[in-house]
Amino acid sequence: MQSLLSDGSPSMEVDAVSILKSITPSLEPSKHKGQAGKIAVVGGCREYTGAPYFSAISALKTGADLSHVFCTKDAAPVIKGYSPELIVHPILEESYSVRDEDKKSILAKVIEEVDKWMERFDCVIIGPGLGRDPFLLDCVSNIMKHARQFNVPMVIDGDGLFLVTNSLDLISGYPLAVLTPNVNEYKRLVQKVLQCEVNDQDGTQQLLSLAKGIGGATILRKGGSDFISNGETVHEVSSFGSPRRCGGQGDILSGSVAVFVSWARQLAGEPSMSATVMGCIAGSILLRKAASHAFESNRRSMLTTDIIQHLGTSLEELCPVLVSR
Repeated sequence: MQSLLSDGSPSMEVDAVSILKSITPSLEPSKHKGQAGKIAVVGGCREYTGAPYFSAISALKTGADLSHVFCTKDAAPVIKGYSPELIVHPILEESYSVRDEDKKSILAKVIEEVDKWMERFDCVIIGPGLGRDPFLLDCVSNIMKHARQFNVPMVIDGDGLFLVTNSLDLISGYPLAVLTPNVNEYKRLVQKVLQCEVNDQDGTQQLLSLAKGIGGATILRKGGSDFISNGETVHEVSSFGSPRRCGGQGDILSGSVAVFVSWARQLAGEPSMSATVMGCIAGSILLRKAASHAFESNRRSMLTTDIIQHLGTSLEELCPVLVSR
């Protein structure tokens, strides 16, 4: 139905549940491990180990078969300790542990290791818990370039957005890129790409212009309502989630969106909207449903882990499992 942003400009409220149902595959005994999605998270450093875990485990809880994490050597033991379900690759390095004369060879080793896996992935999530170490960001920039060469979708969040805001060429003109900015991250993108401030009087048109300016990447602008655009249309998901804004919900979203994007790309025929847009819409409604249930149970004490526990039951409510026999 037609709805309005707070500024009065038009936006299209979508039937998010129908889109989620249309891209969620049935469970079939004939399928093998990996067909429901192989997701990778590139992120995790000394200071931030929770974010890549939240993103990777959310991908599994949404329905992916395999979830990898490429992180720094310091972060790997911690992330492995969170869950045996994750495949953890401790290959990234930070500046403090690398001599200047060794950076070129270490970068080459990182890319060589990632390339062993890249073509197997259905989607790569860039940024959760990444931090802003210069050498680490340089490594991840090169990983993103290789993901593009392999035509792998990328969901970019957290410090990944800091990276691409300062290096737009990493995603410019790549229609398989998804950006999931919060209020401050969106503000920085608008300033960088459109060279102006966020205009709440014409929010829909500005979002369209931003997506076009980046070159067709899909943007999921997070907020009270989520607004999604690839430069062609704007879709809104406004169902109630939770008033509790604990940290980490964006990591859940990135994990879920990655899975739904990979599923949407497997659809037969010509869908009415792009796989990245459909993936964002489905991820948005799932997070909102899970957050609503978690808040109902935990109120002010609700944490990100509580939301993750509700992903499975929330997806079942929205799209009951169909088992082919």
